[in-house]
Amino acid sequence: MDDDLDALTREQLIAEVKKLRAGIRDHRDSTGHELCWHHPKLWGLLPERSDPQPSVPAWPQFLRGCIRYRQSLDEQLAAAPRTTDEFDDPER
Repeated sequence: MDDDLDALTREQLIAEVKKLRAGIRDHRDSTGHELCWHHPKLWGLLPERSDPQPSVPAWPQFLRGCIRYRQSLDEQLAAAPRTTDEFDDPER
């Protein structure tokens, strides 16, 4: 799957690593409501082209998953700052 890397020069490999690191940092630095979004930009950093369509849960299951995800943040990041910002980004 990653045979394309074998043909890259040292400089090209460094450029690829920097591109991937930037994408990972962009995703890592997501916060607030950004954490809930579908992230095809991150997957677009891979050389293979695909457009995976997620299986979207029905509303009740989806909302239970959102609540469980938020509970996991309380458990794993109890000291993280909290916000009361409402989601209002018309671009999303």
